[in-house]
Amino acid sequence: MQNIKIAGVDVYIEGEGTETIVMLHGWPDTYRIWEKQITFFKENYRCVYFTLPGFNVNLPRKSYSHPEMTAILAEIVDQVSPESPVILMMHDWGCTFGYEYAMHFPSRVAKLIAVDVGDASSPEYIQQASLAVKAMIASYMSTLAALWFLGGKVADRMTQVMAKALKSPADPQYIFSGMNYPYAIKIAGISGSYNRLKPLVVTCPFFFAYGTKKPFHFHTQSWLTQLSAQPSNKVHSYKVGHWVMLEAHQQFNQDVLTWLQTDVV
Repeated sequence: MQNIKIAGVDVYIEGEGTETIVMLHGWPDTYRIWEKQITFFKENYRCVYFTLPGFNVNLPRKSYSHPEMTAILAEIVDQVSPESPVILMMHDWGCTFGYEYAMHFPSRVAKLIAVDVGDASSPEYIQQASLAVKAMIASYMSTLAALWFLGGKVADRMTQVMAKALKSPADPQYIFSGMNYPYAIKIAGISGSYNRLKPLVVTCPFFFAYGTKKPFHFHTQSWLTQLSAQPSNKVHSYKVGHWVMLEAHQQFNQDVLTWLQTDVV
């Protein structure tokens, strides 16, 4: 395993192969969430993984705007794979950050692998969501945003409780209120806002996985239909919750590998 520091981020590289998979986790996770994927894919791919800026409990609290996050991801990708575009493997907020990066630097992304978050930022998603779904989303987002502003040990503990309530598999010792900043940005508009994100336009092969055992989805059915219409794309559903890559890791890993090794233009 190789460990290098890029843009203030500890970046880990494992594996062999000509293609590089860059893994982007979400809330309330760290790079550790990808352990089963690293073990599986490192025989054939270079796996690049790291804890997202602002999500490291051992570093000072800081919120990162989308331009800042995109710039950091660009620096990481350019250093770990300067000659070739990478495969992005993303989950949760990692999808949001990865999509934005891909929209700004399409030539640096060969393929997209997204887990459980699709077009959730689109006007169509908001329009189609029921009042109950909107209420659930607003409730947990506003709570986590408030905990970010509160800060301190009480807020950290309450964030851990929230993570458990949302069935997060993350180790509580790595969960703290500082990693709630995306919700503070979303709800309160600190560090800019997420209202000016580039709309997701899929221009490269795309693998989308989502869990079905949840109260609601982070994508629209019409978006799935559009994805599935392209021969180079693949959509898989799994009878699990939000953390598909853990709860159904064996099937997910094999499905992704089959897709990656299938030459479809």
